[in-house]
Amino acid sequence: MTPTRFDFAFTRPYRLVALPLGITPRTTSVRLVDERLEVRFGPWSLRTPLANVTGWEETGDFAFLKTVGPPHLSFSDRGITFATNGDRALCLQLATPVPGIEPTGRLRHPGVTLTVADPTALAAALAAARAG
Repeated sequence: MTPTRFDFAFTRPYRLVALPLGITPRTTSVRLVDERLEVRFGPWSLRTPLANVTGWEETGDFAFLKTVGPPHLSFSDRGITFATNGDRALCLQLATPVPGIEPTGRLRHPGVTLTVADPTALAAALAAARAG
């Protein structure tokens, strides 16, 4: 599989809060490489086989205080959100929960939300990877 990279879409308010945390356009990306999904978000990362991604949906209109800054944990379902804007994202569902928000790996996430610049293109790339 040819590596495919998707950049996060930063809005100014998110960028200003994220900067002291080391979250910048240079330290963030979503990559599809070697049958894996790799998310880098400043000092945080998440990796899972593409086969673990069972579905996705476009979402958005996030509350600033609930998504700005470091990755956020959803208390309702333990999903993780990597947000750089409140407008649009792709929410991925995972068959097997994966670590991502804390260093011990004990807390695992059944879903991940990514505010990439082009959620539709990421969804298409995931669909193509699944078909191939």
